[in-house]
Amino acid sequence: MADQELRPQLELHEGEEIVEVIELNPNQETAEKEEEAVFCLSLDPKTNSMAVTGGEDDMAFVWRVTDGEVLLQCTGHKDSVISASFSHDSALVVTGDMSGLIKVWKVETKEEVWSFEVGDLQWVEWHPCAHVLLAGTDEGSCWMWKIPSGDCKTFAGTGCQATCGKILPDGYRAVIGYEDGTVRIWDLKQGSQLHVVKGQDSHQGPLTCLATNDTGSLVLTGSVDCTAKLLNPLTGKVVAVFSVPNSTKECVAKEQMEDTDSNSNSVETVGFCRVLPLIAVGFLDGTMGIWDIPSQTLRHKWQLQAGIVQLLWEDHSPIMYTGSLDGAVRIWDARSGRMESECCGHAAEILDFMVNKEASVIVTASGDRTAKVFYLQRPER
Repeated sequence: MADQELRPQLELHEGEEIVEVIELNPNQETAEKEEEAVFCLSLDPKTNSMAVTGGEDDMAFVWRVTDGEVLLQCTGHKDSVISASFSHDSALVVTGDMSGLIKVWKVETKEEVWSFEVGDLQWVEWHPCAHVLLAGTDEGSCWMWKIPSGDCKTFAGTGCQATCGKILPDGYRAVIGYEDGTVRIWDLKQGSQLHVVKGQDSHQGPLTCLATNDTGSLVLTGSVDCTAKLLNPLTGKVVAVFSVPNSTKECVAKEQMEDTDSNSNSVETVGFCRVLPLIAVGFLDGTMGIWDIPSQTLRHKWQLQAGIVQLLWEDHSPIMYTGSLDGAVRIWDARSGRMESECCGHAAEILDFMVNKEASVIVTASGDRTAKVFYLQRPER
């Protein structure tokens, strides 16, 4: 593939805050289907200068954010790549496809250093400070490996999907959510369950997402049952339940899940503000809520015309970003409740996005077969 074919076309957007947009379609030579979405992306945590994207064409690419030049093609997958991310030190990249084939690549040498195949894959997560991977599967088992030795540990399944998971900041525990609504806290060293949230305390439908605060003292979970729950991972207790008035009427009970269509409402994304005691919860019907944690009161509520699929908070301010099914990323001030700006240009839904540390660049992945890089000029705060 010629280098010039991999370089992006530069697209200038008028506006007070969006300076320019770089559009990248690294899959253009291999894409044969009418629609091949870019499912996932990640920025390298060390410099934010590289991105990795994976998509429906069974490929992943590591590319330079400034100009879109492809640095590494991650080949050999057998199905759509649904997970792609950098290790904590940006030295390694993991790519995982729906069939369960997981590969790890060394960025500097552009070589594959490890691979393993599990059952149908749901997600893959890096350890926050080590070359260790955690992955969840359709049949409920979770796997953990040291890379590149491949030393392996498994965490027994429950007979249903392990739908989401995250290693806590202490590096010794993991929180995993399941299709049956339960949440389990695991001791990674011992391979044992520390706590199980089940019964009346559990969600009444499959978990869709979860997040932890920076210290790991709180876990926030979201579900198809249209609620978000705040957990204490030390005790395994639910300390708060959040739902938006009028947003739960379309939600369904657990026993009705199989009969619902894709338009049913659900919590799709949750997150903790890093500078104020706030949480955010985004719903598939376009509802967005921000709550104050100590008082558990709803601080702001917005109703968008398109479903919200992902949210992110800035590292050093109460600014939040949402990605939606209408192809836009919107920027919000959680103090005032005002939308600051929106980044448009995609022809299909946002499937993943990230913001760099300086909050000057937004990188997006979309169902329109492209990734875009939005360069922002933000006002001083």
